[in-house]
Amino acid sequence: MVVGVMQFDLHLPGAESLKDKRRVVRSVKDRLHREHQVSVAEVSHHDTITLARLGLAAVATDGKRVADVLDKITNRLSALTDAQLGAADRQLLHSGGELRFDDDRDPEDAMAETEDIAAEMLARFDDADMTLGDKP
Repeated sequence: MVVGVMQFDLHLPGAESLKDKRRVVRSVKDRLHREHQVSVAEVSHHDTITLARLGLAAVATDGKRVADVLDKITNRLSALTDAQLGAADRQLLHSGGELRFDDDRDPEDAMAETEDIAAEMLARFDDADMTLGDKP
């Protein structure tokens, strides 16, 4: 099993309110989920009108399939008319605990970043006081 994780920035120069931003972000999230069967969420810059940071995850049986999906998503995001693709970071997590990266980062630094993200997700889960069976 391979899990592909991607974080990317969307610049929204035409957004004049948080409502404008949320409309574009929701549209992008829904389209990516529908067309590529990935999970997508806004993960940062919630109150910044002209910037959104989104994260997505894709799961497949092999790394080639995940890389192909992430490539298609990157191409799709580059062609957006309501937003411009900014910085993007991709990671592939392979079963067995091996971590491989598509960029030249030091694996120890990348692992620390991944652990920080996981800790933040768990903290938010605990703060929400939810169990796995609860619905938001």
